[in-house]
Amino acid sequence: MTRTEERDSIFRIVFREAFFPPEGMGEQTEHYLDALLEEPEVFLPDMKQGLQPKDEDYIRDKVKAIIDQTEELDKMLESASKDWKLSRIGKAELAILRVGAYEIRFDDDIPEKVAINEALELAKKYCDEKAVSFINGVLNQLLTQTE
Repeated sequence: MTRTEERDSIFRIVFREAFFPPEGMGEQTEHYLDALLEEPEVFLPDMKQGLQPKDEDYIRDKVKAIIDQTEELDKMLESASKDWKLSRIGKAELAILRVGAYEIRFDDDIPEKVAINEALELAKKYCDEKAVSFINGVLNQLLTQTE
């Protein structure tokens, strides 16, 4: 899998957190990975190569890290999203923001600008046009706050 495909999978699993309790996210991760192995054309139709064990480990690790740090990520996002309560943000947009915020703040392997660009690509794929500019604004504000 490419890093973009891994990130897409991470987003899809983090999105499930809106519907399942945090303690169930390990099980949700495994359900997603099993389904991706069985029917990759349904979940990631443009996947360049199949899901490898290293991809599974990477996805598991990132999802766990994001879920474990959701409270801290949400505080940062609320601060960066001027006058917007997280409860008003759509579930897909919030999941994308959490993945992007995690990558900006905690993942030293991913350049900050790449994290923002990848979040915008997810937003273009899963959200409406207004969400793209909103996510861009919040993540750029978060980036400004970290400098």
